[in-house]
Amino acid sequence: MRAAELTMGRTFAVHFDHGDDFYPALAEFCAQYGVRQGFIPMFIAGMRDVQLVGTCEKLENPDAPVWSAVHLENVEAIGGGTLAYDEESGTVLPHIHVSVGLKAHSATAHTSHLLGAKIQFLTEMYLVEVTAPRFSRPRQPDLFDVPLLSFGQSTDTPAHP
Repeated sequence: MRAAELTMGRTFAVHFDHGDDFYPALAEFCAQYGVRQGFIPMFIAGMRDVQLVGTCEKLENPDAPVWSAVHLENVEAIGGGTLAYDEESGTVLPHIHVSVGLKAHSATAHTSHLLGAKIQFLTEMYLVEVTAPRFSRPRQPDLFDVPLLSFGQSTDTPAHP
């Protein structure tokens, strides 16, 4: 178990528009407002096309992560996650999970890691910036190379534009 006391920065309400690609729109928001790290306590969304981590195949190793995608259409979603910053690439690394209900199938639900989505009508998101400690997402070779959230020791705050 790891823990860190967080110093909060700004809090945002973000609205993505019909037709937006979820992750590029999130990256655009982060670049425009200088957000490098934080957490998304919640968002609600309509999604026309969504890709979640999942498979219908038998898993060879149930302990290993699944890297394949399940494709769903016309869903309502609720989700949350974290944002870390990768110094090498200069990009924000989101880790977001969602529960989605298929509207045309009695709201049959699926829950998993969000790989991508196209917005249908809207996404309303709340995002809280964290100014300290620094978040990173180093890959863990002993855990199938999964990138896990890590808290830096620095109390420096990320620069704002």
